[in-house]
Order: sequence, then C-alpha cells, then structure tokens
Amino acid sequence: MVLIAGAAMLALLIWTLVRQRPQDVPWAPLDLGQPVGLFTGRKLTALTQYRAACLALLDKAGIAYTALPPRSTGGQCGYDDGVRFATGGARSVGYRPASLGVSCPVAASLALWEWNSVQPAARALLGAEVVAIDHLGSYNCRRINGRSSSDWSEHARANAVDIAGFRLSDGRRISVLRDWRDQGKAGQFLRRVRDEACDLFATTLSPDYNAAHADHFHLDQAYRGSMGWRACR
Repeated sequence: MVLIAGAAMLALLIWTLVRQRPQDVPWAPLDLGQPVGLFTGRKLTALTQYRAACLALLDKAGIAYTALPPRSTGGQCGYDDGVRFATGGARSVGYRPASLGVSCPVAASLALWEWNSVQPAARALLGAEVVAIDHLGSYNCRRINGRSSSDWSEHARANAVDIAGFRLSDGRRISVLRDWRDQGKAGQFLRRVRDEACDLFATTLSPDYNAAHADHFHLDQAYRGSMGWRACR
C-alpha cells in the first residue's frame, strides 16, 4: 500500500509539472494568480481558518477591498473576517447592490470565479463582458431555510453569497430565474459558470437543487475539515 501511495503521489507530481499547474497538488501554497487546479477549492475553503493569510492573498493579487469591522449578532451569528470589494484593483466587475460584504474566503473565491469562469464564459458564449453581478445578499443571521431548529446557515457568518444574475457590457442581463432553462447561449452560460463554481466553493446550489434556489446560485465556503464533504447541485 505504501508503494502504491508513493507511486500515485509521484504520478500526480509529474502530471502537475507537465501541466505547469501548481494548484493541482495539495502542498503548493495557494496563489490567486495561478490557474484553478484540483486543490484550489479546498485551499480556498481552508482560508476560513486563517484570516491574516486570506487578506494577504487578496493584497498579493491586487484586489481592492475594505476590511469590515467585526460584527456579532447573538451567539451563533457574526464575522471577524468580512470584506467589501472596492473600485479599482485587479477585478473588473461590480456588485449590485454595491454594499455586498462577505467573508474573506468568499471574496477570494468570487475573484477567481470572475477571472477563470465568469468572464471567459461570457466572452465565449455571449460575445460580451460581465460588468456587474446581481446578488441577493450575504450576511443574514438565520438558520438553513429559515427554520427554527435547523443548523445555522453559512449566511449567519457572511460565509455565503446568493448570485441572482449578470449584467453585460452590451446592456443585456442574464437572470438565473428567467434563463436557467434556456437552451440557447444564456442558459449555457449559467450552467457553465455554475459547474465551474463547484471547483471553487465548498457548496454550490442552483435551481437544479430545489425550488428555494430557483432564482439564485448559493455559493459558500463551509469548512468541514481539509478533505470535508462538498456539494455541487
């Protein structure tokens, strides 16, 4: 078994070197400037345990942001790693409403999603750039599905965001609610960026999951250990 495991790790290392994608191996430090690899998503999720390291990664990548003051709303709600994207810097899209505040790991994941998925898909399928992303909010002190006895939602720690649509440079708006079932380019775009969000977020839920998500993508970085369970629907 030791020999088999060693051979597997050697094969992975060689494959990574050939592809020149350091994020394909678990021990390579996370770098937001590198292409998304096999372990990028797990490294992003692990940032929930390392606030200073997460902020340093945003700084290194040139992402403009404002660090939010810690917030506490009862015993289970609040955050101490919240950020709000600022204008300028390495990112090119805004969020509507502009007051979006999310945990640092979610911010890092959104930036990678924009660079590696959202913009390339918009150019390839829609012939336009995404200039803004519509959202339904992040921080909300509530339990999952709003039930009184369920587990606390990742929204209760600003560790989740709900994405409702995309505004394009040519004036079009792509809506999760309206366009998810579309068989043309709009629907293809939404399904592609949903699939690729699964590589970056611990949990990605779409209209395919249930009726409660008919109008948005739920993206979160719920930490369940370094090799924890991940959801993609």
